[in-house]
Amino acid sequence: MNILDLRQFGTQIIGFLLVVWLLGRYAWPQVLGFLDARRQRIAADLKQAAAEREDAAKLRDELEKELRAIETRARARIQEAVAEGQRVAGDLKASTQREVTERLQRLSVELEQEREKAMVVLKEDVIGLAIGAAEKVVREKLDEKSSRRLVEDFIARVAAGEGGAGR
Repeated sequence: MNILDLRQFGTQIIGFLLVVWLLGRYAWPQVLGFLDARRQRIAADLKQAAAEREDAAKLRDELEKELRAIETRARARIQEAVAEGQRVAGDLKASTQREVTERLQRLSVELEQEREKAMVVLKEDVIGLAIGAAEKVVREKLDEKSSRRLVEDFIARVAAGEGGAGR
């Protein structure tokens, strides 16, 4: 009884080598091909992911640039609108001041004309009153006391604002 049976051991070694040779000849190239294909797919996927990451970074940078440009244009437009508003407000203020000045000048002219008309009317009333008083004095051939009284009445009527001759 040999612990080790050489025939059995040789058969097992031959069988093992036969299995290794069959696997190496037929199965191992397919397993290596499968592993190589898998490695290539993973490498391609990693390359594609890196390229997509770069594209995404470029797109993000472009979008940030565009956003900054849009913000700059928006600020410029807001500043233009503010400047335009201030210009319009200034124009309105200047226009309103011109209109007020013109209106005040017209009113001043009108007031002066009305004052002149009132002076003409007052002058005519005073002349009429003076003529009326003179007519009364002449008609009545009054003495000095009566003439003085008539002139004082005339002055009092002029001071009181009465108008017209002989009223």
